[in-house]
Amino acid sequence: MLRWLRRDPPPLPHAVPNPPRARAGDDAAPPNAELLLRRLEWSVLRRLDGMLQGDYRTLLRGSGLDLADLREYQLHDDVRHIDWNVSARMQTPYVRVFTEDREMAAWFLLDLSASVDFGSGRHAKRQVSAEFVAVLARLLTRHGNRVGALLYGAGVEKMIPARASRTHVLHLLHAIRHRPAPAAPTARTTTRLSDLLLAAANATRRRSTIFVVSDFISEPGWEKPLAQLATRHEVVAVRLLDPLELELPDLGLLTLRDAETGEHLLVDTHDPRFRRRFAAIAAQREAELRAALARAGVDTLELSTEDDLASAIVRFTEMRRQRARLAAGGGMPAHLRKSA
Repeated sequence: MLRWLRRDPPPLPHAVPNPPRARAGDDAAPPNAELLLRRLEWSVLRRLDGMLQGDYRTLLRGSGLDLADLREYQLHDDVRHIDWNVSARMQTPYVRVFTEDREMAAWFLLDLSASVDFGSGRHAKRQVSAEFVAVLARLLTRHGNRVGALLYGAGVEKMIPARASRTHVLHLLHAIRHRPAPAAPTARTTTRLSDLLLAAANATRRRSTIFVVSDFISEPGWEKPLAQLATRHEVVAVRLLDPLELELPDLGLLTLRDAETGEHLLVDTHDPRFRRRFAAIAAQREAELRAALARAGVDTLELSTEDDLASAIVRFTEMRRQRARLAAGGGMPAHLRKSA
C-alpha cells in the first residue's frame, strides 16, 4: 500500500511580539527558531509548569548511585538491580532501590524522512516533531540535563552532541527545521529505522533517556534494535500520526503520492468499499505497531497532528506515574503489602 499522500507543510506562526535579540558572544541562531521556541515557552511550557505540578521525576527518571532501600522484585524491574545475596537469604528475589540522580543525558532520535512531511490539516508531522523536541529539550535543560540528537533523513545524517543550554536547544531546533533539501526520490528510497537505532546504540554509551520520534513508517527489522536499546536505556517511542492515515473521507478521485518513492496512484475515495478496506488495513497496522512497541518494552506517546501538545505530555506523565504506583504495590505501605 502506498504510504501516504504528501503535502507541503504549512508555515509556522511568526507573529511573536518583541522578538529577542541575539546576545553578544552567542552563536547567532536563526530568528525563526528563536521565535518558535519563545512562542512555545509562553504557550506550552508555562502551562506544563502548572499542570505537571513539579512532577519532574515522573517525566524523566535518572540513574542514581546511592542505595536507598531493598524491596521484593516486581514485574518490569531491571534484573540488573537484583541483590543476589539478599535474594538467596530470603528465598525470593529482591532488588536494590537507588536514589535517583536527576542530572542525565536525554537523546532525541529524529526520523525526518519524507513521510513525516505529511499533514492533512494546519500542521504537518514534521512540525509536531519539532515542537515536541523544543518543549522537551527546554524543559529538561532548565533542570540541568543535557540533550542531544541524531537526525535521520535518507540515512543517519547528523549527530548533535548533548549539551545543556537554551542556545543549544535553538541550534537543535534549527538543525531539525533547516535540513538540506533531499534529492529526487527513487524507487528504492525507503526509511530504515533500524539504521537510526543501531547508530544510537553505538553513540550513547552511558545510560540515558532516549526519545525515538518517528511515524514508524519504515522497512521491517527495527523491532529488535529497539528492544536491545531499551535493555540499556530508558526508551520512549514518540509516535507521530495524522487522522487521514487512519481513515479516508469521501473526496472523490484523488491522486496519492508515496512521499518516499514518488510512486503515484489514482484512487476513488467516493467508493465506500475502498474506504472500508483502507480503514481495515490501517487498523491492522495500528494493532501490529502497538504490539511491536509493547514487545520491545518501551513507553509510547502518540502525538497526532490535531493533538494539543501540553495535554498529550500531561497524559503521558500521568500514565507513567500510575504505572510507577502499581509497580510499587499501589502505593500501600510495605508492611500492609506483606500482610495482604
